[in-house]
Amino acid sequence: MISILLTSFNGEKFIEMQIDSLFKQSVQDFKLFINDDNSTDSTFSIIQGYALKFPDRVFISQNEANSGSAKANFISMMSIHKNDYVMLCDQDDIWLPDKIEKCLGKIRELELRHGRSTPLLVHSDLTVVGEGLEVISPSHMKRSKARFDRNKFNNLVIQNIVTGCTVMYNRALADLILDNKPEYMIMHDWWLALVASAFGKIGAVSEPTMLYRQHENNEFGANERSSGSHLFHKLFNFNEVTETLDSTYRQTGSFLSLYGEHLPMECAELAEEYSSIPDKKKLDRMRTFSKYRIWKNGFIRKVAQILAVV
Repeated sequence: MISILLTSFNGEKFIEMQIDSLFKQSVQDFKLFINDDNSTDSTFSIIQGYALKFPDRVFISQNEANSGSAKANFISMMSIHKNDYVMLCDQDDIWLPDKIEKCLGKIRELELRHGRSTPLLVHSDLTVVGEGLEVISPSHMKRSKARFDRNKFNNLVIQNIVTGCTVMYNRALADLILDNKPEYMIMHDWWLALVASAFGKIGAVSEPTMLYRQHENNEFGANERSSGSHLFHKLFNFNEVTETLDSTYRQTGSFLSLYGEHLPMECAELAEEYSSIPDKKKLDRMRTFSKYRIWKNGFIRKVAQILAVV
């Protein structure tokens, strides 16, 4: 019923602890697919050992050449593997024993409400830990001041709330991940959230379901994004804010080019208007933000957004 997709690259230090945490889950009805991104350490040998130990449950593959990023490796796996439910898994975290159980319960709750043919995504909070599993923050949601209710398409084109390693999604959503890759995406989890919000529904498990290991080699770590110094930096670093906004315009344009003819009318209209913001005059940019209520969460972030576009 459940496919767990794990991408690996030079993860020999932590990957065994992660895989072991999967086999300690209260729900064991899953198959684990691991695609190694041409590791240069002992990672592939380690996962080969698990494939030999669990031949009916662990399936491994390896890229001939490095894909260049975790997001590229993940989106390739996501376009191939479909099942009743799909979960994404990073190589260096640890899943709490009831992660699958809680996510499965939430997504089935959504299926009862919206139907199994509706594309559905569930994500959760997480606990941020250091390399030695010392707790840095018991709740990433509270630490980053994230709001799980900001899960509509107009919210997600500008700001992501979904952390990929917490995700479970159903077959209806899996079928929407196309073989032809996006021309541009910021991250695979952000892209997945856009698809879910445009065509279906997003739900959340409010409590942490995993330990997110923060270390120097994280490609996209759970960094502190709500501290006063960070927000002050954002407020006055217009170049960085502008670059971030430009990446969201580009991602939305890429999304529109892939899904445009299938999008609900209101999403297609928003995506077209938002992706064309760089070509608009300043006043028209503000009108687009206001018309579709495309605002970042938090007063300082919103002020920085306005100052960057005017």
